Amino acid sequence: MQPTSLPTTDANPPQGDLLRIAPVIKGFHALSDPLRVKVLELLRDQELCVCELCEHFNVSQSKLSFHLKTLKEAGLVQTRQEGRWIYYSLNLIQFIALEQYLSEYRRLSRIIPARPCGDGS
Repeated sequence: MQPTSLPTTDANPPQGDLLRIAPVIKGFHALSDPLRVKVLELLRDQELCVCELCEHFNVSQSKLSFHLKTLKEAGLVQTRQEGRWIYYSLNLIQFIALEQYLSEYRRLSRIIPARPCGDGS
């Protein structure tokens, strides 16, 4: 019995498209939380260790670690270990990739209007 393939829709893109946009999806998911955005804002100026971030936001290390893990998995931050301390900094390459993805929408000069839906007859 042959496996059936699902029709391609926006909700069910082809596998190649999923691989291509997976980093974009992870990036925007990571950016959807206010605390994670605030962390990124702080990292704009300098590399910081977890203890400095915890102190700044007055949150526990376990709570912040969850958010830092999300940012790291999305490729938005990178880490450097020095002794027992882990330092976080922005991964600018991933920000450039997200910016390029969004810039594709700027080039859409004319969107073709939808055809009228059928009246069922």
